[in-house]
Amino acid sequence: MNNTSIAGMKRTAMCGELRLSDAGQTVTVNGWVDRVRDNGGVLFLLVRDRAGVIQCTFDKSVNADLFNIAFACRTEFVVAVKGKLVARDEAAVNRKMPTGEVELIAEEIRILSKAETTPFEIDDAKEVGDQVRLKYRYLDLRRPSMQKNLMLRHRVTQVARNYFDENGFLEIETPMLTKSTPEGARDYLVPSRVHPGKFYALPQSPQQYKQLLMLSGVDRYMQITRCFRDEDLRADRQPEFTQIDLEMSFVEQDDVIAVNEGFLKRVFKEVLDVDIQLPLPRLTWREAMDRFGSDKPDTRFGFEIKDISDIAAKCGFGVFSGAVEAGGTVRLININGYADKFPRKEIDKLADFVKTYRAKGLAWMKLAADGSMTSSFAKFLTEDEVAAIKERADMHENDVLFVVADPSEETALVSLGALRCELAKRLGLAKKDEYKLLWVTEFPQFEYSEEEDRLVAKHHPFTAPMDEDIALLETDPKAVRAKAYDIILNGCELGGGSIRIHDSELQTRMFRALGFTEEKAKEQFGHLITAFSYGAPPHGGLAYGLDRLCMLLAGLDSIRDVIAFPKVQNASDLMMSCPDTVDGKQLDELSIAVTRVERTDGEA
Repeated sequence: MNNTSIAGMKRTAMCGELRLSDAGQTVTVNGWVDRVRDNGGVLFLLVRDRAGVIQCTFDKSVNADLFNIAFACRTEFVVAVKGKLVARDEAAVNRKMPTGEVELIAEEIRILSKAETTPFEIDDAKEVGDQVRLKYRYLDLRRPSMQKNLMLRHRVTQVARNYFDENGFLEIETPMLTKSTPEGARDYLVPSRVHPGKFYALPQSPQQYKQLLMLSGVDRYMQITRCFRDEDLRADRQPEFTQIDLEMSFVEQDDVIAVNEGFLKRVFKEVLDVDIQLPLPRLTWREAMDRFGSDKPDTRFGFEIKDISDIAAKCGFGVFSGAVEAGGTVRLININGYADKFPRKEIDKLADFVKTYRAKGLAWMKLAADGSMTSSFAKFLTEDEVAAIKERADMHENDVLFVVADPSEETALVSLGALRCELAKRLGLAKKDEYKLLWVTEFPQFEYSEEEDRLVAKHHPFTAPMDEDIALLETDPKAVRAKAYDIILNGCELGGGSIRIHDSELQTRMFRALGFTEEKAKEQFGHLITAFSYGAPPHGGLAYGLDRLCMLLAGLDSIRDVIAFPKVQNASDLMMSCPDTVDGKQLDELSIAVTRVERTDGEA
């Protein structure tokens, strides 16, 4: 028999699942050698699989041949070990291991595969650079933490499928090769061989298909689907990502929210054993921006934004009064109870921080524990004005106020919103094991795009406006609110959706408000416009970022740690060495010629 064959040594138990209650059984485990410990005449092999590690014991005095085979093993050798599971002596119990009360007294071992020395130790305690981890991702995935992340992701998807099935949703696949449309990130394009010079696009989402399914009478659809966006990357963004995608017919916003709150409650309970209290809080977009400076507010801590524009409007400090006179605002946050954590040197650094969000500076006022006050602006104000600011901020001893005055309300809010989150992080207040969920509703229908110098859809062109705002589409589009909603967890957007436009006339008005000519709208969305003419039900939906949801449930900072094979910052795959060139024959078949273009950074 081939001594690397599994025949006769097939696994009967997972390494990490063996417990004291299993003692006395004869079992066979298969896995990788995690560690080797030589205690003279007794050798311990710690064998690892995805469930964990079990100690396998070889006694030279009992079986020298067996001992010698085990002695030849090195870390990451793949082995099969058969033996009797016994309770460890009390002095030998390892409380740090789930299997630490038992050991496998080996009766047979087979080396199934040998291993070269790995580029890094398969050990969560060892720091390994991201570049090396991703180049050898198959080794990185052997680490217990990564195995745990993959299992968590699997569990989330199973909960999703079971929950939505129980609630009448049909899982339906939509195409990966589709039509390129505007209004969004760049598409990944796929050239067609049989239609020279024409291209498919990989879907940024199944948005149009799921609406067409509602028009088809499906009523409730879900899909765990891959999506693609050619955009700059960051910790929570990848060029290819996964959504839990949903759509429902004959619903209003409250119906969509209710179904999804039930899903979130199920996920948190079954994956983390955390009970989520329903209904979840809701904030309008306007309230979220005014209180937290963000449309994805983190509510694990306070430091809410306060408006002092009315106090500042006629004060003697030109920075404040000038901002209000220019149509702007003066806002502050109170970092209550932490004034002693911010010496002047640190405050100066915070001023640089808010400048990255376009704020022109950061004013401050500090009230020490002994009641003494220092400030960058108080000397320019009257005692009554200072008292009014302190009252508005609910300021007490050991509080510090940070103030931004700016002609742009958005700049003031966003910079303070970013500052409150940064300070909470520095102070250790943003705890990863605390979960604050909420809905943000009534987003603006449109936003201004500096790149395109026009209004664009904040979500997408198929989002319905609030009924009472429809009349403003032509007269005051910036004031139009959308029937859009995002679900937020700890300052991160888990998902977003909207009630869709189902009326052909309203959809035409929306395209017109976005600057589409009738011809352009038909060219890009003619299939949808035609479909709507045959009777469309009211419908709406939502899509979760599965990667981001799993990242937050796992208490991680990057979605790369919950994706089996992610890309790096420049959208390349270090393990597969792609993207890569292809031979000329393939390009000729696709009617494509590659030309050399000099980039602005000097590279070709």
